[in-house]
Amino acid sequence: MRQYLSKQNRALLSELVRTDFKLRYQGSVLGYAWSLLRPLLIFVILYVVFVKFLKIGTGVPHFPIYLLLGIVIWNFFNEMTVQSLTSIVGRGDLIRKIRIPRWIIVFSSSLSALINLGLNLIVVAIFMVINQVPLIGTLPLIILALLEVYIFALGISLLLSALYVKFRDISYIWEVVLQAGFYLTPILYPLSSITNVTLQKVIMLNPMAQAIQDARYAAITHTTPTVYSVFQGGFYKFIPFAVVVLVLVGGLLYFRKESSYFAENI
Repeated sequence: MRQYLSKQNRALLSELVRTDFKLRYQGSVLGYAWSLLRPLLIFVILYVVFVKFLKIGTGVPHFPIYLLLGIVIWNFFNEMTVQSLTSIVGRGDLIRKIRIPRWIIVFSSSLSALINLGLNLIVVAIFMVINQVPLIGTLPLIILALLEVYIFALGISLLLSALYVKFRDISYIWEVVLQAGFYLTPILYPLSSITNVTLQKVIMLNPMAQAIQDARYAAITHTTPTVYSVFQGGFYKFIPFAVVVLVLVGGLLYFRKESSYFAENI
């Protein structure tokens, strides 16, 4: 335990996070501003296409903020897993030169994505004020939804980063999975627009769909369908949380098993 919490490892972790953040925007004119502009530009495009032209989301209170929050949370999941996927291979020289806990490299990528999430949530809060979204008592519960997304993404990141050392095709496969997941998760459209109850239940078994809906329920409007309301209580409402735990445990075990061979295989 002392190995993981040593002063040296904390200093290394801090340096890795700073380096990741600097390298991401190196050579860019706007630099760190892109961490805020990118999700906003995506939001504007999707808002114009899906809300203004296709009229999706009519009847949902404060749907623009509803949409923005979903995009921000999904982008966090996307960014964290994509960055972490190549993190071990990208730090191959460091791994071969210094004996360090391998998990620190993946963890540093996750913290970098977490910083971006914090900045984006500030933008969401500003838009909530502009759009006069009322403060509701469940707002602090959004932290639990975001924590769930982080744990889920961390488990996937550990798994993907270890797999990528052996199988470089994983990056292309994960790109397709993310693209499919974005449209299968109720981000661009409200879950209530799906009239088939069985399909609603299948969608809500996805931890990302469940967490995004919970975050919207906590922060924006209580008309948001949640896993509890979709399954009307019952055992099935625990499945998304069980999936998160299984992914984290599986990712940790596989990463630990493969980590001793990273230096040889990179």
